[in-house]
Amino acid sequence: MQFADRLNNVETSAIRELFKLLGKPGIISFAGGFPDSAMFDVDGIREASGRALDEEPGAALQYGATEGYEPLRAQLSAFMAAKGAHDVAPGQLIVTTGSQQALDLLGKTMIGPGDKVIVEGPTFLATIQCFRLYGAELISAPIDGQGVQTDALEKLIAEHRPKLVYLIPTFGNPSGATLSLERRKKVLELAVKYQTLIVEDDPYGDLYFGEAPPPSLLALSHEVPGSRALLAHCGSLSKVLSPGLRVGWLIAPPELLAKATMCKQFSDAHTSTFAQATAAQYLMAGRMPATLAHVRAVYAERAQAMGDALRSELGAAVDFVQPQGGLFVWARLTGAGGAVADGNVLAQRAIDKGVAFVPGAPFFCANPDPATLRLSFATADVAKIREGVARLGQAVTGL
Repeated sequence: MQFADRLNNVETSAIRELFKLLGKPGIISFAGGFPDSAMFDVDGIREASGRALDEEPGAALQYGATEGYEPLRAQLSAFMAAKGAHDVAPGQLIVTTGSQQALDLLGKTMIGPGDKVIVEGPTFLATIQCFRLYGAELISAPIDGQGVQTDALEKLIAEHRPKLVYLIPTFGNPSGATLSLERRKKVLELAVKYQTLIVEDDPYGDLYFGEAPPPSLLALSHEVPGSRALLAHCGSLSKVLSPGLRVGWLIAPPELLAKATMCKQFSDAHTSTFAQATAAQYLMAGRMPATLAHVRAVYAERAQAMGDALRSELGAAVDFVQPQGGLFVWARLTGAGGAVADGNVLAQRAIDKGVAFVPGAPFFCANPDPATLRLSFATADVAKIREGVARLGQAVTGL
């Protein structure tokens, strides 16, 4: 068959391919980016779906508006207001089939073959694949523990004049980094200075372990005149409620939102009305704060357990920053003491020892760092985290 040329720019997800190796009995997996299904509020979701069918069965089971189920849009508007984005009216967002669809719609509406797009190095693997599918020339902006380095970002914007800049400012995937308040304001100032669209992807911002992170770019945009018109924000309930509902949203300037809505009509007509009605009822019931408090506490304990185990079992052979939120530890092998320093080599050794993680190289759109790796602490309890990291330590030293 003669497939579309655009498929030449992408390949199968390295993460999805890794899952083929996880059928081996006894494997402890730190590979997935999933929330723990044991923490889903099943009772709350069951009640919400029942109310959706009891109160508006016709609307919940019928075709719906492409923009989204109106009661859910109202609830999401209130959800954003509670996080500091007070001026997001329901009509300023569309409901998407997960935030992944929001990214795809941005690719469809904004990116043509050869267009330049700046992303963080490293960044979300699916974004690299999505934007390349539409022909983007991806440019990597360096990051550190405080997120993207804004001085370097400005030089790249000035040089390349990209169609857009894509960032995960809060607990990034895979880096775990959180953009500082100062840098957030600088990013918004750069958007205005260079008239460049900034895409803020925020699936993890609610998963903080201690102090809340700085406000989102969206919430801060009122402090930088003109920046709101150059900002798109992607949100999701997948990491905090349920990935299976596939409920995300896109907030964007009116012209961009209209184009994205048109493209969504071609794609799936609308996100599942039943899922939307269920999510709306759940938010309306006021259960989300308690759910978030529980999830944060569990993930905080697991993140600490993984950090402690890495320090104990791998010592100087690995370098990482203790995560303050999100789902991941981003680490770099140092090779200290003759230990393995290549993430791909370690990944195979680790599988043989009964533990899995994702090597870091695929998360870079350019100049991959082969010494990096991503570990998720979300789906393993503390005992399994300790055992899995002990196995990882054996794989690192080759014992």
